[in-house]
Amino acid sequence: MKIKPAKITVLVLLFAFCSLFLSACGYTTRSSISNKYRTIYVAPFINKIDITKEMNAENKYKIYRPSLETDVTVSVTNKFLFDGNLKPVREDTADLTLKGEVVDFARDPLRYSDNDDVQEYRVNVRVNMTLWDNRANMLLWQESNFTGYADYYTSFYPVASERKDESVAVTQALDDLARRVVERAVEEW
Repeated sequence: MKIKPAKITVLVLLFAFCSLFLSACGYTTRSSISNKYRTIYVAPFINKIDITKEMNAENKYKIYRPSLETDVTVSVTNKFLFDGNLKPVREDTADLTLKGEVVDFARDPLRYSDNDDVQEYRVNVRVNMTLWDNRANMLLWQESNFTGYADYYTSFYPVASERKDESVAVTQALDDLARRVVERAVEEW
């Protein structure tokens, strides 16, 4: 039985397509974290911001925000729930524990008007954190000055649609920080 050249061509193309399809790089929404880690406990963040410092040129834009540590803890926990790679659970059943402390909260000016009025601020929330393997009682990684931020324009900014108040920027900075924390926790160390 003879195979026609057209059928050979089709078979070769089919084989090439299957080889290419099976050897192609895969994309997944799953994290690169080890399969042995499925759950995480987010310990309540501790507020370590020193509000008793005297004001000077270096820290004149530092501000105090009550219960910021609670807001950070809730944002990070909610982001883990949203992400789905590590399920937030109680401490006694968790594979991992994330511990953190809020070390800085500042509103830095970014843009000034001709009259030296601030037109744009950046809100920064900085934390120090550690990730622990509970079963091995081992520190997996430690990060200092991990930052989430958001910018906002003041009433001096001429484009009204881009104006937002500080509380919206703080919420966005917390969301940015939480996103970064979760990404750091689920990446391969």
